[in-house]
Amino acid sequence: MVFLQINETLQAGTTALNTGGVWLDKMKAMAIAYAPKLVGAILVYLIGSWLIGKINALFRRVLTGRNFDASLQKFLLSLVRVMLTLLLFLAIAGMIGVDITGFAALLAGAGLAIGAALNGSLGNLAGGVMIMVFKPFKVNDMIEAQGMVGIVQEIGIFNTVVLSPENKTIILPNGALSTGVITNYTTHGNLRVDLSIAVALDVDIDKARRVAIGAMRAHPKVLQTPAPEVSVLKVADGMTTLAIRPYTLQADYWDVYFGVQELVKKAFDAHSIAGPIPTRVLINKV
Repeated sequence: MVFLQINETLQAGTTALNTGGVWLDKMKAMAIAYAPKLVGAILVYLIGSWLIGKINALFRRVLTGRNFDASLQKFLLSLVRVMLTLLLFLAIAGMIGVDITGFAALLAGAGLAIGAALNGSLGNLAGGVMIMVFKPFKVNDMIEAQGMVGIVQEIGIFNTVVLSPENKTIILPNGALSTGVITNYTTHGNLRVDLSIAVALDVDIDKARRVAIGAMRAHPKVLQTPAPEVSVLKVADGMTTLAIRPYTLQADYWDVYFGVQELVKKAFDAHSIAGPIPTRVLINKV
């Protein structure tokens, strides 16, 4: 009985050894078959990672050279690194025999779904990139866009922040901003302030022009070059309307806008330049 038990134990051990040997043989065969692919995959990963680092560094220098916003730089660099890394892993998976067709289709579907869900945000992102690349305006410029006028405070990835003359903070989405009409009042370094003032029809225009120009030159924030201008804008309705046009810096626009009107009015009063006399036509029908 003991002999039979020993014999069965030996047979079981032999079977286990044979099974282990078969398993080892299979592992050796797989190692021999996949070793070149694994070595190649490792080499591709190392070389690819090195290339991704080089490409990212080059891209960083390009963005820095073009004075891109720091937040946009960080976003674009991360996006490029993620995309290149994803392509690298797809290439490695294909090298070692993994079927990437289904994964690529899944990735494309996920991309479409995310794109549809973030349609508005992606439009604003694209608009922000366009604004930062083509630079139609910069921080501290006075612009008019989307029916709003103000000083640009911040250019973000998704929106632009503008401070209105009423000291209101206006947030403009970059998507609509980049595709709409933008008027930049600061491009040439100074602004012309367009004003108008009416005088009586019998006023000496040359005298009124001299007095108005003298009043404008007296304002400390009116530029002497270009010189302030006074022209006849309209003669109608029993009055002569003069165009009063001083130049100033963007930061002083509203000071000049209100200050010049007051100075011209006081100067006209001091020189007896009369304002228009309201008239009314009465028709008596019998």
